[in-house]
Amino acid sequence: MRVNPAEEVEHAMREVKNFINGEYRSSSAGKTFDKLNPCTGSLFAKVHEATREDVDAAVKAARDALDGPWGRMSESERGAILHKVADGIDARFDEFLAAECADTGKPYGIASHIDIPRGAANFRVFADAVKNFATEAFQTATPDGKGAFNIAVRKRKGVIAVISPWNLPLLLMTWKVGPALACGNTVVVKPSEETPTTTSLLGEVMNAAGVPPGVFNVVNGFGPDSAGAFLTEHKGVDAITFTGETRTGEVIARAAAKGLRDVSIECGGKNPALVFADCDMDKAIEGTLRSVFANCVQVCLGTERVYVERPIFDEFVERLARAAADFTLGLPDDPRTDMGPLVSHEHQQKVLSYYQLAVEEGAQVVLGGGVPEMPSELAGGAWVQPTIWTGLPDDSRVVREEIFGPCCLIRPFDTEEEAIALANDTTYGLASAVWTENVSRALRVSTAIDCGITWVNSWFLRDLRTAFGGTKESGIGREGGEHSLEFYTELQNVCIKI
Repeated sequence: MRVNPAEEVEHAMREVKNFINGEYRSSSAGKTFDKLNPCTGSLFAKVHEATREDVDAAVKAARDALDGPWGRMSESERGAILHKVADGIDARFDEFLAAECADTGKPYGIASHIDIPRGAANFRVFADAVKNFATEAFQTATPDGKGAFNIAVRKRKGVIAVISPWNLPLLLMTWKVGPALACGNTVVVKPSEETPTTTSLLGEVMNAAGVPPGVFNVVNGFGPDSAGAFLTEHKGVDAITFTGETRTGEVIARAAAKGLRDVSIECGGKNPALVFADCDMDKAIEGTLRSVFANCVQVCLGTERVYVERPIFDEFVERLARAAADFTLGLPDDPRTDMGPLVSHEHQQKVLSYYQLAVEEGAQVVLGGGVPEMPSELAGGAWVQPTIWTGLPDDSRVVREEIFGPCCLIRPFDTEEEAIALANDTTYGLASAVWTENVSRALRVSTAIDCGITWVNSWFLRDLRTAFGGTKESGIGREGGEHSLEFYTELQNVCIKI
């Protein structure tokens, strides 16, 4: 029989503590904050907010662990432990799944196929990748004719501050923690205050896998004047990796500038999809439906601008709207659910403000635009309707600003050049999608778009070995495969005179 998560939460109130030096610790000041269930609005957990002293303790534990057993292990020994971490996530799959969906409200179908499996895979992939991460060597001529050898040596970077987002909490946290630990670093993680549960739960898995105390630490809290600021400003942190909104990324970059510490920053996007008349319409509808509405498009790679070649514009709008109108909104564990709530009431109000702004800016509302009617037990949740607009000016705020909700503008174009110009007319540069059956056009257009990743006739198809990151206001640096390993290591040159 299906269990109602809203009822389950009422009987299993969580207490989410900080995880420091292998132990769960309450806030040293006794400070907690409420985490609400996004489906119902009911209280889900009490979260302990880390003080400056708690963050100091976490950073100290991480620094001490660098010189402990972790720092003396070989890559193979560390890798074996990280494989046990992945196995531990798999063994507790249902527990991680329930926690992730209770935090975010996303359907089980999404989290069970993406979030939790990828969370485990991030440890396995990087534990193995680091063993094959090559360096360089050069034989150098010298005046005496005997020569010298220059050998590159990779060394751990140190204590890494990991600031992870709320939209894919486990996946994007482990995307950073996995390679950082594989390279021999230690970490202090500050998860989003909206979604702390699976990050906290991972501490138990780390202990069970044999990860030494202090290697993995978690501090909960907010940004300014809280754990986020205390961590990113801490002198004991050697590098910072962040995924989140651009405004916060700019604040973190300024903090990292003091001490000239490395940063890897992946921020938001206002991602376009370009749909040409020679596309496979069924593929384009199915892919765009996912890129616009999956996880309430609380995905940095989601599509908010859809440009469609004029001969197929009307058909495309009608078919996409008809498909989205059939969505079932509901609880995460209901197999009928296509779309859950937004992560919080605060985010709901932000998205609804853009829904209202679109009307004020002259949009034709093709679908949605408000709050759906939900059963009484879900009426307190952070629900919004899937929404489609046409007719918005290119300079409108709704077209220019990231919304991070289940909505998109659809606009016609007439030429390939116009489509590329529209796609690039943004301060962001994270992702894009191109739908065409013409291979030459696919290559021309995809390489002409200024962004970190372009999908052709697909969306969210990721190979963990490839570079991932954004251009312009979408971020600094690249993650994935050897690109992650480059960030989490320092390269030293050793010159040996013969």
